[in-house]
Amino acid sequence: MGFLEERDLSGVPTIPDFYKGKTIFVTGGSGFIGKVLIEKLLYSCTDLDRIYLLLRNKKGVKSEDRLAELYAAPCFQRLKAERPGVFESKVFVVSGNVMEAGLGLSQEDRALLVNRVNVIFHVAASVRFDDTLKYSTQLNLRGTVEVMELAKEMRELCSLVHVSTSYANTNRDTIEEVLYPPLADWRETLAICEKADEHTLKILTPKFLGELPNTYTFTKQLAEHVVNEYKGQLPIIIVRPSIVISSIDEPIPGWIESFNGPVGIFVACGKGIMRTIHTKADIKSDFMPVDVCVKNIIAGAWIRGTKIMDPTDDIEIYNCCSGNLHPILMGDLIAMSKQVAKDVPLDNMVWYMGGTITASEKYHYVKVLLQHLLPAMLIDTLLWLFGKKPMLVKIQRRIYIANLALRYYTTQQWTFTNTNFTKLRSVIKLEDIEQFYYELESTNVVEYFKQCCLGGRRFLLKEKDEDIPKARLHCQRMMVVDRIFQIAFYTVLIWWVCSKIVKVFNLHSNIF
Repeated sequence: MGFLEERDLSGVPTIPDFYKGKTIFVTGGSGFIGKVLIEKLLYSCTDLDRIYLLLRNKKGVKSEDRLAELYAAPCFQRLKAERPGVFESKVFVVSGNVMEAGLGLSQEDRALLVNRVNVIFHVAASVRFDDTLKYSTQLNLRGTVEVMELAKEMRELCSLVHVSTSYANTNRDTIEEVLYPPLADWRETLAICEKADEHTLKILTPKFLGELPNTYTFTKQLAEHVVNEYKGQLPIIIVRPSIVISSIDEPIPGWIESFNGPVGIFVACGKGIMRTIHTKADIKSDFMPVDVCVKNIIAGAWIRGTKIMDPTDDIEIYNCCSGNLHPILMGDLIAMSKQVAKDVPLDNMVWYMGGTITASEKYHYVKVLLQHLLPAMLIDTLLWLFGKKPMLVKIQRRIYIANLALRYYTTQQWTFTNTNFTKLRSVIKLEDIEQFYYELESTNVVEYFKQCCLGGRRFLLKEKDEDIPKARLHCQRMMVVDRIFQIAFYTVLIWWVCSKIVKVFNLHSNIF
């Protein structure tokens, strides 16, 4: 039985009232989604009791110190200004590690969580496509097992949200909001990965992955089956975001933490260092703004937590993706990136912004060689001659590796259904519409991606808004240089072709 059908929601509390007085446990709180989730909970559900974050000691920095670093992120500026003191009084660290047995929790911390926690958000995951099978299995699979086992002990748990991915079942053309058959036995996979050495696993990895492209999607698919084994025992939902990108509005318009997705394309094109993208113009790209994703996660915990747990309850799945709500074609995305790059140019662009779609894989690699690698080598040589550090070949190598990892996603088309995703927003109470209703249909795409580019400037490249006029002048200069270069190149090319034709004509004239 679902949580949205055959229910009278008139007596159900509002979302802030549901979270009022509740204790929340979050894994992955230091990640992109995790930070926005924490900020939104504290901002819009301020009367919650407290949030416990599972943080590990990292690179010699203690988990308690990492909490201060987390709060220093720009995405908490709104909270600091409008809800001063809330983070400091309501957010606490429990030291541990998702990859360790028992989550690496001390007995005291485990007892604390067992006795107090009401809502769990399991967000922690390895999202890198090139992680080894052993590492990805430990984090995405073993971590989920440990969270589920901890949840089983909790006495007052009313809701558990497991964050998966829309791309966990890419061996199918249409991906619905259902649990598909497992691609392997998760217990056997976990046992093999924990016992086998890295060399053996490297050989076995292609056999494990089968039709899936990487260890991330494979382990996330199996993790859903770990969660499913607790059906009827724990109050669980699964949220499957697609590619999560910059925020529309909250906590800051354009907030972003990584170069993943279209922001990376904007930046690379805007700097003039990416000239070819292996994809097809008519492929629909599915991106999810992080604030929309977080609202769906928070509302999902609410709709599950306001229903009394029943052994017959299914685990409801939400494909948190745009689907047909607001599809964007790759061709339109590239065209927008060029226009946005003119309006919001990046500082110190290497060349005038560019980037074209190349459907042919072989032709794409020829263009990578001619338009990426060779110019990078030339510029690095000039930098070296002027006593500066060469850098462009290194950057182009990163772009190449990133494009290899994304090629599977940029050259294929899937149809995502999101019936539960849209149904959930339709039952949000009138009092919660302003803070928690989410939609994509009314978004002005050009303005949104302009905010994405501004966010990339501010938060990723650390460029200042007041330098935009100077960047525009530099952009205009680079446009002139680009045009002069193209005119010179094609003039030389035409001259060379004409000279060859003249030589052939003269040769034929002499013969006859």
